[in-house]
Amino acid sequence: MSFRWVFAQPEQKDHAQELEQKLGVPAKIAELLAIRGIDTYDDAKLFFRPTIDRLHDPFLMKDMDIAAERLALAIRNSEKVLVYGDYDVDGTTATACVYLFLKEFGVNVDFYIPHRFKEGYGINPEGIKYAEETGAGLIVSVDCGITAIEEARITKAKGIDLIICDHHTVGDELPDALAVLDPKRPDCPYPFDGLSGAGVGFKLIQGTLKRLGLPLKNSFKYLDLVAISTASDIVPIVNENRILMKAGLQMLRSHPRVGIKALLTLIKMPLADINTTKIVFSVGPRINAAGRMGDATTAVKLMISETEVEAKSYAYELESVNMRRRDTDSKTMEEALAMIDEEMDLEQTSVMVLYKEDWHLGVIGIVASRLVDLYHRPAIMLSNVEGKIKGSARSIRGFNIYDAIKKCDDLIEQFGGHEFAAGLTIKDGMLTEFQRRMNEIAYLDLSESSFDPELLIDTEIELGDVDMKFWKLLNQFEPFGPSNLRPIFVSKDVQVAGIPTIVGNGHLKMKIKQGNSGVFDAIGFNMHEYLPFVRSGELFDVAYVLEENNWNGRRTLQMRLKDIHQH
Repeated sequence: MSFRWVFAQPEQKDHAQELEQKLGVPAKIAELLAIRGIDTYDDAKLFFRPTIDRLHDPFLMKDMDIAAERLALAIRNSEKVLVYGDYDVDGTTATACVYLFLKEFGVNVDFYIPHRFKEGYGINPEGIKYAEETGAGLIVSVDCGITAIEEARITKAKGIDLIICDHHTVGDELPDALAVLDPKRPDCPYPFDGLSGAGVGFKLIQGTLKRLGLPLKNSFKYLDLVAISTASDIVPIVNENRILMKAGLQMLRSHPRVGIKALLTLIKMPLADINTTKIVFSVGPRINAAGRMGDATTAVKLMISETEVEAKSYAYELESVNMRRRDTDSKTMEEALAMIDEEMDLEQTSVMVLYKEDWHLGVIGIVASRLVDLYHRPAIMLSNVEGKIKGSARSIRGFNIYDAIKKCDDLIEQFGGHEFAAGLTIKDGMLTEFQRRMNEIAYLDLSESSFDPELLIDTEIELGDVDMKFWKLLNQFEPFGPSNLRPIFVSKDVQVAGIPTIVGNGHLKMKIKQGNSGVFDAIGFNMHEYLPFVRSGELFDVAYVLEENNWNGRRTLQMRLKDIHQH
């Protein structure tokens, strides 16, 4: 499948020229910085040197003084504290962070993760009842709570203090809690609002340490968990997240905690290989699997494990759950593809709304994302959960799925999310009308070209300009992630050097050069269909990312092809 290439443009081209001169870097490196919104020398310095001492003061966050003082009091008085988290990777890592922090001080601490299907997302009456029955005088919610208006009232009425640590969008009303930490609060002066849920929990840990008169470096031991959260929750890897991510990756590579090490050993992942991508596609899904299939407590238990024996036990349990999740995922994908093939005319369908009553709610979001990648149009997957039609929506660039669902609010019982992803519950009997109206909205908002798959290109470069100096500078752009994705380059009028071949399961392998440039190894996964063309000897254009290939101790640059355009 060929893509329509969309080239990024720096908002201010003169900023790129200024950076080139002030930093003494190649023009294309300066352009990549400008594309990422880095337009001053100080911004560039922080980008290239994201050191831990550049973290923001936690007390810049609204309500941090109240929250930190209350948690410090709980530590001094050895109170019973309940850490209340969410069932995804961000929620479980955040829960583990705050739990381990309090445990270190000998606090009588417990944690509570709601069951995905029996209780649903967020603070609920069952969790509050558990806190009351176990004698907790303080609940610290992480990665949830910002919409818990009624639950905050119930907690307050029961005489239980509530500290909310969240990072989701604030509604029309704030919960009446003792403290509400959320950098997205309109009245919060914190200089960065892109933290993950675990990131907000980490700031509470830092604030509490300050109130206890202890050094902030005591918080750094939780950065491995914060990094897993930051990568998995797809928050922007810029500003403070970049600092947290880099330090967290260093910890994961050098001395991960016993539970994470057990998981990495089980999946045979060398510590030196861990990066943002490996977390997103290998580590995160395994931690997430428990919550997707219902009960996420195993994930927390893995991360708070104290011995290798218990860590190995929880790692094996998670891997077993993940294998079940994969099987369910594959079956659901097959059924969805068959439904599209048999029941939908994609020429007349702008949004794919699919419903099957026995689909597993924990995997339909994953499948919806895959359908979007495959058909390049919004997808909404729905199933029946205890008599209610619930589901997950995923979208493409240019179509705000949250806003579209909001236009159907008379058909919706409950929904939440953002531009590219949302969760929803449809009112009884309204499925057909919802399907019709969503397609009507998308038809008006999208053009025919919207359904053409796009590839976002950073910039065009000449292969002759790519050397080890360029690569070393490019390497300093890591850690990669949202708002700082691995750069995708285009080089035009290239040609094959030697004879292209097919390796593995349909992967195109060849050597490429451009004019008098050096020769680069190139691999295109699942791009075997291009073999006849590239063997023709004609010039062509390539889109790719640069990678380092280590083979028998020899380091070379390799192009990982994303697309080929024929002339």
